[in-house]
Amino acid sequence: MLLLAADFYYLKNIAGRRLVGLRWWNEVDTATGGSHWVFESQDRSGSVESGAPTQNATDKRFFWLALYAQPALWVALAIVSLVRLLNPIWLSLVAIALILTITNTLAFSRCDKFSQASSLASSAILTSLLILHARAILTLSLKSTGGTWTLGDISYYVPATPYTTVSVAAVGRLEHVDSLTPVTVVSITARNGSIASLESIVGGFASDDVWNPGFLGALLVHYNGVGDKPKYPSKLITLSRWNQVSNIIPISTNYSSTIPNGPYFLSANGALYQPYRLYSDFAGAFTQPLIPNSDGSYAALPAALPGIQSPAIGVPSRLYYTKTPSKPLAGVRLGVKDIYDVAGVKTSNGNRAVYGFYPPKTDNSIPVQRLIDAGAIIVGKMKTSQFANGELATADWVDYHSPFNPRGDGYQDPSSSSSGAGAGTGTYPWLDLTLGSDTGGSIRGPSQVQGLFGNRPTHGLVDLTGVMPLAPELDTAGVLCRDPAIWKAAGIALYADLPFYNSYPSAIQTIGFPTSATSEASTIILSFLAQLQNFLNAKTTALNLTTAWATSRPASAPPALPSLLNQTYPVLISKQQTRLVRDPFYAAYAAVHDGRKPFVDPAPLVRWAFGDSQPDSALTEARNNKTIFMDWFNSNILRNDSRTCSDSLLLYADGLNIQYRNLYNKPPRVPFGFSASRISVFSEVPDVVVPVGQAAYQSDITGHVEVLPVTVDIMAARGCDGM
Repeated sequence: MLLLAADFYYLKNIAGRRLVGLRWWNEVDTATGGSHWVFESQDRSGSVESGAPTQNATDKRFFWLALYAQPALWVALAIVSLVRLLNPIWLSLVAIALILTITNTLAFSRCDKFSQASSLASSAILTSLLILHARAILTLSLKSTGGTWTLGDISYYVPATPYTTVSVAAVGRLEHVDSLTPVTVVSITARNGSIASLESIVGGFASDDVWNPGFLGALLVHYNGVGDKPKYPSKLITLSRWNQVSNIIPISTNYSSTIPNGPYFLSANGALYQPYRLYSDFAGAFTQPLIPNSDGSYAALPAALPGIQSPAIGVPSRLYYTKTPSKPLAGVRLGVKDIYDVAGVKTSNGNRAVYGFYPPKTDNSIPVQRLIDAGAIIVGKMKTSQFANGELATADWVDYHSPFNPRGDGYQDPSSSSSGAGAGTGTYPWLDLTLGSDTGGSIRGPSQVQGLFGNRPTHGLVDLTGVMPLAPELDTAGVLCRDPAIWKAAGIALYADLPFYNSYPSAIQTIGFPTSATSEASTIILSFLAQLQNFLNAKTTALNLTTAWATSRPASAPPALPSLLNQTYPVLISKQQTRLVRDPFYAAYAAVHDGRKPFVDPAPLVRWAFGDSQPDSALTEARNNKTIFMDWFNSNILRNDSRTCSDSLLLYADGLNIQYRNLYNKPPRVPFGFSASRISVFSEVPDVVVPVGQAAYQSDITGHVEVLPVTVDIMAARGCDGM
């Protein structure tokens, strides 16, 4: 700092005057107290009139070369300090040096006799100095957001904040690339500290998708136990499985407990970073990838992969986590439908205007928080059809492109509204679980067409605070999953105090089931039914809901179910969402956009317009009709049982769902009607999707025979989700 100040003074007051006859200063008017800048250029031409000595050309060239070279050299040093030194004190020094050197450069340029008459130059100097000061302030506030690294053809994001710092006496002998080296942490005890045990432990890491043999350059052995630490005959060992020579380096940490096993990046100063493996969202299932902040909130992942509009999703190693009774979802990677609030992140509801208008949320929604408390790791938010209304790919999706269903020919509709959750779970083996919502089929539809386990729970089983509503009377939170064990663990976490039963009903009812095996899909469905009958030792009865209603309906109810329920669903969702979502949004948006309306996709607009056309009394009537059906169904069709919870199971199946996404369908319509999938919606009973096989079809896209999932839905009595 002293040398910089001395250099500034020498250049300004000595070198400038002696070599090129230039000087500048700030002059104070003693009479008024005001001040102004003075820029002076002496005539150094050597003429008799000037009386000044002739200016030396070499001195002049050297002076101006040095004057303009210094700022460039300091900028180069700034880049080096950012890339190599990673120390903010150097940035402070560079910023000060730039201010001093550029100030001299601008001032002496102003002094030059060729620019003395330009008042514009004077203004330019003042403006430049202001910009320079602003840039210096910005430079001082720069902070790292981490970086992207490639190891063994796999891309990783390394966060800016280390997991911990280790004391590594032998860290100097490691080869650091740009201050980081890949390492593997292995925690040992006195019992498993042998070299053979080390190789066995590391061999188990091969099943983890984040770890790869590139992390074997060094084994950071963390002793976690009592007694003498194991001693190794050499600092280098050869791991025969990979024919890899590894450094064995004992470490200690500032953590009171052990460091989790797994892959890390180690800096030269002992900082240990947990990397995220980067995957491409080529199915277009996510709205934004997320990583956790230290305060429990989340932020957008600041990393990318090469590709065509495919965001990178970062996932941590599963080796870092251990499942426990209190953390049954530890390490489970979770995607969240973008109608659920996540702290620190904006909620889009599938609408660009909503995303741009509202600030990030401050709290997690209750369903999200329950899954986090159980150990789930959020990796991103997932696409939803707009405002969770049903939309068909591709034309109905305007603000965002519909995700791609991976099944069959790859160009089938993913169903909605939990489209991203279904497509992501169906496409990516690295994604374990997704949180969706089901009002009229938004979990069950994507689960059916992508061959997933998915559930619509008993209505009201989990509080939906922090979740965008469609119709509170019908809205539910559920999950989509490939692994039934994770599915069950998520249900336990999501639905607190859910009772489980070891006894099962001995009666099965079916709706719309095939009566004979006339196709591959019907053969699979009937085979599943036969296996279920054998498992439960149950008798199966085909249920004719129309006949059952006609013979046992309430006296005041209409004789036909469609007359009762045809408009119940569209009235509930349209009247409620316009009141709870649209109207507040439109009003707030118009207030700051000069009365303008935001863009909304066609499907929500059609439904909202229908709601506007209905009187307020229609909402009351729809609620009453729903209650009439619910009470009748729960008393006559699926009844509670003290031993088995539900006195029977009710099954329905649709066979193959073939819906090409490249066809232009009719414009969106109001969702009138009643079908088997609406039974759980109105009766509030649990409805789960179970994949049971796959069947062939002739694809119009590929011209080949492809296969699509075959699923069966199972319903039980209200509150019997834990059967």
